[in-house]
Amino acid sequence: PARHFDTRTTEPISFFLSGLEELLAWKPDSNDDFNVSAVPLAKRQPPLHSKRPRTLVCHDMRGGYLEDRFIQGSATRNPYVFYHWRYIDIFVYFSHHTVTIPPVCWTNAAHRNGVPVLGTFITEWTDGERLCEAFLAGGEEAYRAVSEQLARIAQHYHFDGWLVNIENTLSAAAVRNLPPFLRHLTAQVHRAVPGGLVIWYDSVLQNGALKWQNELNEENRVFFDACDGLFTNYNWKEEHLARTRGLAGPRHVDVYVGVDVFARGDVVGGGFDTDKSLRLIRQHGLSAAIFAPGWVYEHLGEENFLHNENKFWGLLAEYLPTHSICTLPLATSFNLGMGTSRFLAGKEEEAGPWYDLSAQEIQPLYPEREGRLSTSCCLQDAWCGGSSLRVQGTIPPGEERVAIRLFSLQMPAPPKLFLTLLYKPEGPRPDEFTVALELTTWDSGTCHEGDVTSLPAEPNGRHHPRFLPAPPPGLAKLLAACDRGSHGWTSRCYELDLQDCSLRDLSLLVSRHQPSPQAMPFTCLLGEVRVLDAASVAASPPQVQSLAASQLWWQ
Repeated sequence: PARHFDTRTTEPISFFLSGLEELLAWKPDSNDDFNVSAVPLAKRQPPLHSKRPRTLVCHDMRGGYLEDRFIQGSATRNPYVFYHWRYIDIFVYFSHHTVTIPPVCWTNAAHRNGVPVLGTFITEWTDGERLCEAFLAGGEEAYRAVSEQLARIAQHYHFDGWLVNIENTLSAAAVRNLPPFLRHLTAQVHRAVPGGLVIWYDSVLQNGALKWQNELNEENRVFFDACDGLFTNYNWKEEHLARTRGLAGPRHVDVYVGVDVFARGDVVGGGFDTDKSLRLIRQHGLSAAIFAPGWVYEHLGEENFLHNENKFWGLLAEYLPTHSICTLPLATSFNLGMGTSRFLAGKEEEAGPWYDLSAQEIQPLYPEREGRLSTSCCLQDAWCGGSSLRVQGTIPPGEERVAIRLFSLQMPAPPKLFLTLLYKPEGPRPDEFTVALELTTWDSGTCHEGDVTSLPAEPNGRHHPRFLPAPPPGLAKLLAACDRGSHGWTSRCYELDLQDCSLRDLSLLVSRHQPSPQAMPFTCLLGEVRVLDAASVAASPPQVQSLAASQLWWQ
């Protein structure tokens, strides 16, 4: 069927639904199997329901379902990717089709990085009026059928809920049923999807008129009260934020103030001035909804995209609270889900562009310190996949080392950890510095390194794991080649024993061999980092059972 398979190549594709009939007729289908996300939503700290202001990203690019519709990837040159997951809380896939089911590759990448994904249910123009009249003015049975279908669709494809966007006027009968519809949809989504969400877009008013308010007020509050949050329109001023904060009360973090990165209309700031908007939003303790950050790709062009993308998010970082990883194992080779070649064990296996967001791995923090430090994606060389992480910086005069924070952690430390690192020094003087991993723990009177008799850890909780020249017995397969690498990559294994500690940060430590009054620049590629709980590493993995293969096409 053309809905599920590309008519030109027969490859499986992601799809949307158009109109009420298609929505109500939808049911699970074996051709759908490709479209179901296989990656559970990773846990992170703090959880979404904490009272910290959140950041929502609404992805709207050229109508949606571009190369990202190819579920098994495509040979796209310079595709759009998003990888600053540590900085955001919710990802919305937006298009102008009635029911936007997020392409499964986005759900996989977001879930692996702990971010829930919402689809979009939109009605607009005169067709939208007719559609709303059909399901809202008709009565309880009609609107319940729609909310039950939407909840089933999210549950079936394993995404996390809906942005609801009614962009047309409503009759008195239709608008009367809108709050009960939203309440029912929210309850259904919560029941069908653990941690599910329904967010309402600031559009229609309680009298049925289509009039964007750019704030939470008495005209649209009834819809906010019926669901998990409000996404405001973009043309607000500071007084709108103050009124919104007052009216929202304890639910102020459930208001996502819209920021259009394309800066259409009368807005505070978009593009590389988006930070101006975010600063005001955060001053009022509200959440933010960043709309169309693909501006970086569409407006500035795809050639220098990765550089511009890091610049864009780097400018916002001050206003984006980051998230911590709270489960082990942590293992990543920094793959972006795209590349100009494919690498395996440091060797180029296949040249040529590829794009498959489902292959994107856990992404780090991408710290930037003006002039002193930068982290970026390197497509020219990788250990595994399509990219590695390039760390560039300077060790200041008189200092011996610099630590680059890769991941924020928040979990109790197991008694024994194994860590592995694959790196490749670059630049004119690769022999003048060494690279290692550093773990920090939260300050607590009880945290010890080693056994109880040993001294407490350094007061600042910095731990430098012991280098293992060879893998410990029984772990040779998992920790292979602790003292070797290949194709210019160096492999290192470490172990660390901790007691009553809580993990805080994983950093890369770059040290010079001897102190010097001169600053020392360095560049290094990271190919892979792993943090493993020794106890679960030693346990044998569960056996795979009842393996079945379907939908095969031999080439």
